[in-house]
Amino acid sequence: MADKLKNYETIGCCGIDCGLCPRFHTNGDSACPGCGGFNFQDKHPSCGFLTCCVIKKGLEVCSDCKDYPCKRFDSEKEGYDSFVTHKMVFTNLEAIKANGIESFIENQSVRIDILNYLLQNFDDGRSKSFFCTCCALLPLEQLKEVFGFANTHDDQSDTKEKCRQIKDTITKTANNLGIDLRLKKNK
Repeated sequence: MADKLKNYETIGCCGIDCGLCPRFHTNGDSACPGCGGFNFQDKHPSCGFLTCCVIKKGLEVCSDCKDYPCKRFDSEKEGYDSFVTHKMVFTNLEAIKANGIESFIENQSVRIDILNYLLQNFDDGRSKSFFCTCCALLPLEQLKEVFGFANTHDDQSDTKEKCRQIKDTITKTANNLGIDLRLKKNK
């Protein structure tokens, strides 16, 4: 199915931060169009969340449903999925429920813009997942501070060195906030 199924493909109906996922920012066959984006069902033909929320109920996100959170979220509640974009599903859905999807998308767009800037100016070819993680997990104000630091250091010609500097700054910021940026969850 080539049609776009949702208005906002950067937020999964289940709360996944699609717009901050490495696969959303990938070129080639493994790229993901985001939740309900063009050709989404070719990539994810059996997404139960999308089927229930969007196709059956005509909703944009699960938190719009009177049954939220339903049993589909049981594994999320238990923390079984270590994929970084899953870490914020409840936070994202509660923000949408409290403030509306437009407010969420506005804030998420700032995060996506910062991520795109980091990827364009600081990616050493091995840092996409790290940048996606920090843009998903750091509070927006601290992420803006990181962006300010990055903006003053993007004129260096050595990509590896400026990548190291920005990653060190991000890691220190995250550590000071008690945020774990490691890609795998420790049990």
